[in-house]
Amino acid sequence: MRKHIVAGNWKMHKTNSETLTLLNEILAKKKESKTEIIVAPTFVNLKAANDCVNGKGITVAAQNMHQAEGGAFTGEIAANMLTDINVKTVILGHSERRAYFHETDGQLADKVNTALKHEMRVIFCFGEELKDRQKENHFNIVEYQLRDALFHLEKKDWANIVLAYEPVWAIGTGETASPEQAQEMHQFIRNLIAKVYGSEIADNVSILYGGSVKPNNAQEIFSKPDVDGGLIGGASLHADDFLAIVNAF
Repeated sequence: MRKHIVAGNWKMHKTNSETLTLLNEILAKKKESKTEIIVAPTFVNLKAANDCVNGKGITVAAQNMHQAEGGAFTGEIAANMLTDINVKTVILGHSERRAYFHETDGQLADKVNTALKHEMRVIFCFGEELKDRQKENHFNIVEYQLRDALFHLEKKDWANIVLAYEPVWAIGTGETASPEQAQEMHQFIRNLIAKVYGSEIADNVSILYGGSVKPNNAQEIFSKPDVDGGLIGGASLHADDFLAIVNAF
Protein backbone atom coordinates (compact mmCIF):
# COMPACT_ATOMS: atom_id res chain seq x y z
CA MET A 1 0.00 0.00 0.00
CA ARG A 2 1.47 3.36 -1.01
CA LYS A 3 2.55 5.86 1.59
CA HIS A 4 0.98 9.22 2.43
CA ILE A 5 3.68 11.90 2.46
CA VAL A 6 3.68 15.60 3.29
CA ALA A 7 6.98 17.28 2.44
CA GLY A 8 7.92 20.87 3.24
CA ASN A 9 10.25 22.56 0.77
CA TRP A 10 11.71 25.48 2.72
CA LYS A 11 13.53 26.91 -0.34
CA MET A 12 15.89 29.79 0.52
CA HIS A 13 14.34 30.52 3.91
CA LYS A 14 15.38 30.11 7.55
CA THR A 15 18.76 30.62 9.17
CA ASN A 16 20.24 27.82 11.24
CA SER A 17 18.69 29.09 14.47
CA GLU A 18 15.34 29.66 12.76
CA THR A 19 15.48 26.14 11.32
CA LEU A 20 15.95 24.60 14.75
CA THR A 21 13.21 26.77 16.26
CA LEU A 22 10.72 25.68 13.61
CA LEU A 23 11.69 22.01 13.84
CA ASN A 24 11.35 22.00 17.63
CA GLU A 25 7.93 23.61 17.33
CA ILE A 26 6.84 20.97 14.81
CA LEU A 27 8.18 18.20 17.04
CA ALA A 28 6.37 19.60 20.08
CA LYS A 29 3.03 19.88 18.31
CA LYS A 30 2.93 16.94 15.91
CA LYS A 31 0.57 14.05 16.55
CA GLU A 32 1.10 10.36 15.94
CA SER A 33 0.35 9.76 12.29
CA LYS A 34 0.93 7.23 9.52
CA THR A 35 1.72 10.14 7.18
CA GLU A 36 5.44 10.58 6.58
CA ILE A 37 6.67 14.09 7.35
CA ILE A 38 9.60 15.41 5.32
CA VAL A 39 11.32 18.79 5.60
CA ALA A 40 13.87 20.20 3.16
CA PRO A 41 15.95 23.02 4.66
CA THR A 42 18.83 24.75 2.86
CA PHE A 43 22.11 22.87 2.42
CA VAL A 44 23.90 24.69 5.26
CA ASN A 45 21.22 23.64 7.75
CA LEU A 46 20.82 19.99 6.76
CA LYS A 47 23.12 18.45 9.36
CA ALA A 48 21.75 20.51 12.23
CA ALA A 49 18.20 19.68 11.12
CA ASN A 50 18.97 15.97 10.90
CA ASP A 51 20.60 15.95 14.32
CA CYS A 52 17.53 17.73 15.73
CA VAL A 53 14.90 15.30 14.39
CA ASN A 54 16.89 12.06 14.39
CA GLY A 55 14.63 9.23 15.54
CA LYS A 56 11.69 11.56 16.11
CA GLY A 57 9.53 10.81 13.10
CA ILE A 58 10.63 13.49 10.64
CA THR A 59 12.75 12.88 7.54
CA VAL A 60 15.20 15.53 6.32
CA ALA A 61 15.65 15.96 2.57
CA ALA A 62 17.95 18.03 0.37
CA GLN A 63 16.44 20.49 -2.11
CA ASN A 64 18.82 19.54 -4.92
CA MET A 65 22.16 17.85 -5.73
CA HIS A 66 24.64 17.68 -8.60
CA GLN A 67 24.83 14.73 -10.96
CA ALA A 68 28.64 14.43 -10.77
CA GLU A 69 30.41 12.43 -8.08
CA GLY A 70 32.72 15.39 -7.43
CA GLY A 71 34.96 17.82 -9.23
CA ALA A 72 35.33 21.44 -10.24
CA PHE A 73 31.71 22.48 -9.78
CA THR A 74 31.91 25.50 -7.51
CA GLY A 75 28.92 25.86 -5.23
CA GLU A 76 27.48 22.42 -5.97
CA ILE A 77 26.76 19.48 -3.66
CA ALA A 78 27.48 15.82 -4.42
CA ALA A 79 25.35 12.85 -3.39
CA ASN A 80 27.97 11.39 -1.05
CA MET A 81 28.17 14.71 0.81
CA LEU A 82 24.49 14.29 1.60
CA THR A 83 24.53 10.62 2.51
CA ASP A 84 27.60 11.18 4.72
CA ILE A 85 25.44 13.37 6.99
CA ASN A 86 22.60 10.82 6.75
CA VAL A 87 20.48 12.79 4.28
CA LYS A 88 19.09 10.12 1.98
CA THR A 89 16.16 11.88 0.31
CA VAL A 90 16.54 14.57 -2.35
CA ILE A 91 14.12 16.78 -4.30
CA LEU A 92 14.98 16.92 -8.00
CA GLY A 93 13.41 18.79 -10.90
CA HIS A 94 11.60 21.53 -9.04
CA SER A 95 10.15 24.10 -11.43
CA GLU A 96 12.34 26.82 -9.93
CA ARG A 97 15.44 24.77 -10.75
CA ARG A 98 14.16 24.24 -14.27
CA ALA A 99 13.25 27.90 -14.79
CA TYR A 100 16.03 29.80 -13.01
CA PHE A 101 18.91 27.35 -13.44
CA HIS A 102 17.85 25.90 -16.79
CA GLU A 103 17.88 22.27 -15.71
CA THR A 104 16.82 19.97 -18.54
CA ASP A 105 15.15 16.58 -18.43
CA GLY A 106 18.45 15.08 -19.62
CA GLN A 107 20.34 16.60 -16.69
CA LEU A 108 17.61 15.47 -14.34
CA ALA A 109 17.86 11.92 -15.66
CA ASP A 110 21.57 12.01 -14.78
CA LYS A 111 20.79 13.40 -11.31
CA VAL A 112 18.22 10.68 -10.71
CA ASN A 113 20.75 8.03 -11.77
CA THR A 114 23.36 9.41 -9.37
CA ALA A 115 20.91 9.59 -6.48
CA LEU A 116 19.77 6.01 -7.01
CA LYS A 117 23.38 4.83 -7.31
CA HIS A 118 23.86 6.23 -3.80
CA GLU A 119 20.67 4.50 -2.59
CA MET A 120 18.88 7.80 -2.11
CA ARG A 121 15.15 8.35 -2.45
CA VAL A 122 14.13 10.89 -5.08
CA ILE A 123 11.15 13.24 -4.91
CA PHE A 124 10.86 14.05 -8.61
CA CYS A 125 9.02 17.25 -9.52
CA PHE A 126 7.35 18.03 -12.83
CA GLY A 127 4.39 19.95 -14.20
CA GLU A 128 3.10 22.21 -16.93
CA GLU A 129 3.20 25.99 -17.29
CA LEU A 130 0.06 28.10 -17.66
CA LYS A 131 0.47 28.40 -21.44
CA ASP A 132 0.55 24.60 -21.72
CA ARG A 133 -2.72 24.21 -19.84
CA GLN A 134 -4.36 27.02 -21.78
CA LYS A 135 -3.44 25.21 -25.00
CA GLU A 136 -4.67 21.93 -23.48
CA ASN A 137 -1.18 20.52 -23.89
CA HIS A 138 -0.66 19.76 -20.21
CA PHE A 139 -0.91 15.97 -20.49
CA ASN A 140 1.71 15.89 -23.24
CA ILE A 141 4.12 18.10 -21.29
CA VAL A 142 3.87 15.90 -18.20
CA GLU A 143 4.30 12.74 -20.25
CA TYR A 144 7.44 14.13 -21.93
CA GLN A 145 8.94 15.18 -18.60
CA LEU A 146 8.40 11.76 -17.06
CA ARG A 147 9.49 9.86 -20.15
CA ASP A 148 12.69 11.82 -20.68
CA ALA A 149 13.83 11.85 -17.05
CA LEU A 150 12.50 8.63 -15.54
CA PHE A 151 11.38 6.06 -18.06
CA HIS A 152 14.90 4.72 -18.58
CA LEU A 153 14.79 3.34 -15.03
CA GLU A 154 14.47 -0.32 -14.20
CA LYS A 155 11.43 -1.57 -12.32
CA LYS A 156 13.40 -2.02 -9.09
CA ASP A 157 14.40 1.65 -9.11
CA TRP A 158 10.82 2.79 -8.60
CA ALA A 159 10.94 1.67 -4.97
CA ASN A 160 12.99 4.84 -4.40
CA ILE A 161 10.93 7.26 -6.50
CA VAL A 162 8.25 9.63 -5.21
CA LEU A 163 6.50 11.80 -7.81
CA ALA A 164 5.45 15.40 -7.18
CA TYR A 165 3.10 16.94 -9.73
CA GLU A 166 3.37 20.71 -9.52
CA PRO A 167 1.49 22.81 -12.06
CA VAL A 168 3.90 25.72 -12.45
CA TRP A 169 1.06 28.24 -12.64
CA ALA A 170 0.01 27.27 -9.09
CA ILE A 171 3.40 27.53 -7.34
CA GLY A 172 3.67 30.55 -5.10
CA THR A 173 0.85 32.31 -6.95
CA GLY A 174 -2.03 31.62 -4.61
CA GLU A 175 -3.70 29.77 -7.47
CA THR A 176 -4.43 26.11 -6.90
CA ALA A 177 -5.48 23.39 -9.26
CA SER A 178 -8.95 22.27 -8.26
CA PRO A 179 -9.13 18.91 -6.50
CA GLU A 180 -10.70 17.57 -9.69
CA GLN A 181 -7.84 18.90 -11.83
CA ALA A 182 -5.29 17.40 -9.46
CA GLN A 183 -7.05 14.04 -9.49
CA GLU A 184 -7.36 14.06 -13.28
CA MET A 185 -3.63 14.59 -13.71
CA HIS A 186 -2.62 12.17 -10.96
CA GLN A 187 -4.81 9.48 -12.50
CA PHE A 188 -3.25 10.19 -15.90
CA ILE A 189 0.24 9.84 -14.37
CA ARG A 190 -0.61 6.57 -12.65
CA ASN A 191 -2.13 5.15 -15.83
CA LEU A 192 0.96 6.23 -17.80
CA ILE A 193 3.27 4.45 -15.36
CA ALA A 194 1.07 1.36 -15.53
CA LYS A 195 1.42 1.27 -19.32
CA VAL A 196 5.22 1.43 -19.10
CA TYR A 197 5.98 -0.48 -15.89
CA GLY A 198 2.83 -2.37 -14.98
CA SER A 199 0.03 -1.84 -12.50
CA GLU A 200 1.93 -3.02 -9.42
CA ILE A 201 4.51 -0.24 -9.68
CA ALA A 202 1.85 2.31 -10.65
CA ASP A 203 -0.30 1.38 -7.68
CA ASN A 204 2.59 1.64 -5.24
CA VAL A 205 4.27 4.89 -6.28
CA SER A 206 3.25 7.90 -4.16
CA ILE A 207 2.20 10.92 -6.21
CA LEU A 208 2.21 14.22 -4.33
CA TYR A 209 0.49 17.43 -5.37
CA GLY A 210 2.33 20.74 -5.03
CA GLY A 211 0.99 24.20 -5.70
CA SER A 212 -0.41 26.55 -3.04
CA VAL A 213 -1.63 23.79 -0.72
CA LYS A 214 -2.92 25.35 2.50
CA PRO A 215 -4.75 24.17 5.61
CA ASN A 216 -8.09 25.26 4.13
CA ASN A 217 -7.78 23.21 0.93
CA ALA A 218 -5.54 20.28 1.86
CA GLN A 219 -8.26 17.91 3.06
CA GLU A 220 -10.28 18.25 -0.14
CA ILE A 221 -7.21 17.76 -2.35
CA PHE A 222 -5.92 14.82 -0.31
CA SER A 223 -9.34 13.14 -0.41
CA LYS A 224 -8.86 12.31 -4.08
CA PRO A 225 -7.93 8.66 -4.67
CA ASP A 226 -4.72 9.27 -6.63
CA VAL A 227 -3.37 12.14 -4.50
CA ASP A 228 -1.03 10.70 -1.89
CA GLY A 229 0.11 13.89 -0.20
CA GLY A 230 1.69 17.23 -0.90
CA LEU A 231 4.93 19.04 -1.55
CA ILE A 232 4.36 22.21 0.42
CA GLY A 233 6.10 25.57 -0.02
CA GLY A 234 5.07 28.65 1.94
CA ALA A 235 2.74 26.91 4.36
CA SER A 236 5.56 24.61 5.51
CA LEU A 237 7.38 27.59 7.04
CA HIS A 238 4.78 27.85 9.83
CA ALA A 239 4.43 24.92 12.22
CA ASP A 240 0.67 25.20 12.75
CA ASP A 241 -0.10 25.49 9.04
CA PHE A 242 2.24 22.68 8.11
CA LEU A 243 0.87 20.32 10.75
CA ALA A 244 -2.70 21.15 9.77
CA ILE A 245 -1.81 19.93 6.27
CA VAL A 246 -0.10 16.83 7.66
CA ASN A 247 -3.24 16.09 9.67
CA ALA A 248 -5.53 16.59 6.67
CA PHE A 249 -5.51 12.86 5.88
